[in-house]
Amino acid sequence: MFKSIAYNTGINFIAKIIATALGLVAVAMMTRYLGALGFGQYTTIIVYLQFFGLLADMGLTLITSQLLAKNNSDENKIISNLFTFRLVSALVFLLPAPIIALFLPYALSVKIGIFIAVSAFLFIALNQVLIGFYQKRLLMIKASLAEVGNRIILLIGIILAIYLNSGLQGIVIATASAAFAQFLINYLLSLRLVKIRFAFDKKIWQEIIKLSWPIAITITFNIIYLKADTLILSLIKPEADVGLYGAAYRVIDVLVMLPFVLAGLMLPQITKARQHKDLKLFKQIIQNSFDVMVIIALPLVIGTQFIAAPLMQLVAGSEFFASGIILQFLIFAAGAIYLGTIFSHIIIAIEKQKQTIWAYMLVAITALTGYLILIPKYSYFGAAVVTIYSEIMITLLIFSIAFYYTKFFPNLTIFFKSLIACLVMGIGLYYLNLSLISALVVAMIIYISILLLLGSKNLKTLIS
Repeated sequence: MFKSIAYNTGINFIAKIIATALGLVAVAMMTRYLGALGFGQYTTIIVYLQFFGLLADMGLTLITSQLLAKNNSDENKIISNLFTFRLVSALVFLLPAPIIALFLPYALSVKIGIFIAVSAFLFIALNQVLIGFYQKRLLMIKASLAEVGNRIILLIGIILAIYLNSGLQGIVIATASAAFAQFLINYLLSLRLVKIRFAFDKKIWQEIIKLSWPIAITITFNIIYLKADTLILSLIKPEADVGLYGAAYRVIDVLVMLPFVLAGLMLPQITKARQHKDLKLFKQIIQNSFDVMVIIALPLVIGTQFIAAPLMQLVAGSEFFASGIILQFLIFAAGAIYLGTIFSHIIIAIEKQKQTIWAYMLVAITALTGYLILIPKYSYFGAAVVTIYSEIMITLLIFSIAFYYTKFFPNLTIFFKSLIACLVMGIGLYYLNLSLISALVVAMIIYISILLLLGSKNLKTLIS
């Protein structure tokens, strides 16, 4: 099983590298074509709709893999009901979004973009069930192919938009087309494995609602501290500020995809281990996952401090050089997300989602207060500081809740070995003062070498 998880994670990691590279090329083309002002408008469109998309989320990817892990008898029936439930809930939450946007103080081009882009979020929502199915089957290579397909279609669409000089709306159409392509590829790849039909089974829908409503509430609070920063920026600060902040956040969004892939693969396995009351296996899976997250997250946080500005200039263009400082802040939030994702998935596996609502509510209220106080004074720096606070705080709270119910405290040996390797790496980068590509290569060599010298079994397992 560990080999299967490692294989799927490895395949996903390779696919994420490809998708990330294509995604960064897409961002580079968009930022250079639209400029800080236009990219600020594009960011506003996406973040606005993400509010509604996340409300519609309800944790259906996780619920799908969890339900299938608990009930292997009739996959077709469960998937069909989940897919139908997903379609209905997505329409309920997404359709009001363009109408509400008409009454907000956005430019006309932004409002038109919202009307176009809402279809993209419908297809993203439908993808969740299929991805959950692939996670349970440990067939994430199929989802990876669809994600790479998404990036290819996005790039083609952006190239056409630039060639036709169709402006912001052309970029938005390219985004919607890519989302549709990803869903279509996922659906076609699933046909030989499962038959999806429209279905309404009262018992299954009740089970879905029972599992999802606590997640839906926590996601609602999660939205407040994750996305309120950009929305508040878009309402009270110039669109160029939104563009600078959005460019840095776009890089963070790319970087934090991997922990959700690994944790998504972990979820059905620890669910099974818990069902079979195999406590040793349960803790072993979590520990291995935690170690892998640490090995990736720590060098990401430390290394970004030395390469953020040239990285943003490479990704987005010279107009976005100031985004590098923002990225140096936001990467700490990304590090917290890597570690926190493991424990939030443990909560789902042990079905204690309701017990986390207070934690998300507390962080949402305090973060929103922080955004409203700091963003008017300090713009995107205020937003970044509160984002760091919110991610670290929710990670600590969710870890505390998971520990209370499972009594699992991770072994920190790999954490400290990784931290030592990162410090050596950081010292090397500080004194060598290398170009971006050289810094990335040298940082990787130093980090991996020190980890191996310190005897990191997990890293050796990953390499072998």
